[in-house]
Amino acid sequence: MQEVISISTSKRQELIDITNKVEAVVKKSKVKEGLCSIFAMHATAAIIINENADPNICLDLIDSLNGLIPRGKWMHDKLDGNADAHIKSSILGPSETVPIKDNRLQLGTWQAIMFCENDGPRDRKVIVSIIGD
Repeated sequence: MQEVISISTSKRQELIDITNKVEAVVKKSKVKEGLCSIFAMHATAAIIINENADPNICLDLIDSLNGLIPRGKWMHDKLDGNADAHIKSSILGPSETVPIKDNRLQLGTWQAIMFCENDGPRDRKVIVSIIGD
């Protein structure tokens, strides 16, 4: 089973918890055991798994990426000014895979599936693919 989730971002850089949207796709699939793949269909966005209890961790991640990869000093910036977003997304990666057991995502207590916007605001698409029994 495969479903596309739509996300509208409101900032140039932000992390959005999409765990509930992904869980809804898993429930709909009725897969008891398997894998859930979450894939961002964009070169300037990423998918990560991180804590969702403290919003400061999201701000800390954005701040640390900005410190490592500053805006406006890359060759690609001459084209459209978003080279930093491409680099950040490449480092974080476009996808994550989460095991499914008893028709539920097997995330740890503090884990959440996060959409990482690095060049917004934009309307984005994420593919959720479910494989299993």
